[in-house]
Amino acid sequence: MLGSILGDIIGSTYEFANTKDYNFDFFPAGSNYTDDSILTIAVADAILNNIDYGKSIQKWARKYPHPKGSYGGAFSKWIYQDNPKPYNSFGNGSAMRVSPVGWLFDTEADVLTEAKKSAECTHNHPEGIKGAQATAVAIFFARKGKDKASIKKYIEQNFGYNLDRTVDEIKKTYSFNESCQGTVPESLVCFLESTSFEDAVRKAIFIGGDSDTIGAIVGGIGETFYGIPQDLQEKAMSYLPDDMRNVIQAFKNRLNNK
Repeated sequence: MLGSILGDIIGSTYEFANTKDYNFDFFPAGSNYTDDSILTIAVADAILNNIDYGKSIQKWARKYPHPKGSYGGAFSKWIYQDNPKPYNSFGNGSAMRVSPVGWLFDTEADVLTEAKKSAECTHNHPEGIKGAQATAVAIFFARKGKDKASIKKYIEQNFGYNLDRTVDEIKKTYSFNESCQGTVPESLVCFLESTSFEDAVRKAIFIGGDSDTIGAIVGGIGETFYGIPQDLQEKAMSYLPDDMRNVIQAFKNRLNNK
């Protein structure tokens, strides 16, 4: 989960000022967590404390109503509804917040079911659900020790994403896109072509587009496959308020007790 938060923070200054430089500064002035991190924490909190996903997401979004980069328009209205209903979104918000599901559930079936549940309180469009499921199952398979070829084959066969492109091919023509179908496959390619956690995140950011969210998706998968260097873990935690740190600690405790 911390990998998603780290990817979000690293991408936060590049979302609306894309860089095509692989050697970009990881933490320039103005870097901060965005809605991606807040809602990742919300999903983790829901699982850890057996809270309805929608209620937890509303609670955390109301607690942090003005994140860096802001929330999307439809989601901003949903936050304050007394009886919130999903709004058929296929935006990438379902995929950027799902990483705790891939960590905290222990079967493929449960991961797919819970990823769907975490998405459909807002993103009940089939593409919104698919993006969350593909991201969560990639994390789950990486956690279980599957190699990249196996992960790639499963996702292509079960979700229909084209993962045969290269990062360089994507980078040439890629532009800002907030949909699951326009960010999750690209994120997966960045992970599949990477050689380390840092390399994965650098590829995620320098292809351009919705950088904080692509960073969050790639960072979540990359953490599971490679781990995160200690200095980067400490850097991520330094940006977060105490209540978010508490959820992360509870998340680590749950994993340690598995």
